[in-house]
Amino acid sequence: MFKITDLKLVMRRWPSGVAVITASYESKAHGMTVNSFTSVSVDPPMVTVTLANATRTKGLVDRSGYFAINLLSEGQNDISDRFAGRIAEDEDRFNGLSVKAGMASLPLLEVAAAHLECRVVHTYVMQNSTLYIGEVLKAEKAQEKPPLVYFNRDYHRVKK
Repeated sequence: MFKITDLKLVMRRWPSGVAVITASYESKAHGMTVNSFTSVSVDPPMVTVTLANATRTKGLVDRSGYFAINLLSEGQNDISDRFAGRIAEDEDRFNGLSVKAGMASLPLLEVAAAHLECRVVHTYVMQNSTLYIGEVLKAEKAQEKPPLVYFNRDYHRVKK
């Protein structure tokens, strides 16, 4: 019989990069840490991201139709933790960080290694989360640093 706990144990064996998804609508902005980001196609430029249905970020993506992906570099564990909700939920996750406005007023973390600005083109609603397919409208590499990697419930570095 299939058990979610078994799936979680298996998925801990899969390393991934760490990204912060950000969105805004009207005067509200929010973001969340994800490792469920994937490049689907380069031509046309498409990516996917999955967001939990109960999150504020998902609500902003639904209202605006846009999201940004901020790729984190090694040593940015604190930013990952902040956007993963390891601070009080009512606190401003952007507080003290340099943020610039992208297309559709998307908040872009200036310390991120790279940014993708995306327009939602398809959604697949599931019981607890929603899969978004986004068309990449702009891609910007900001820094040449190794990525922040998440594996087996901890952060790691890529050895050169």
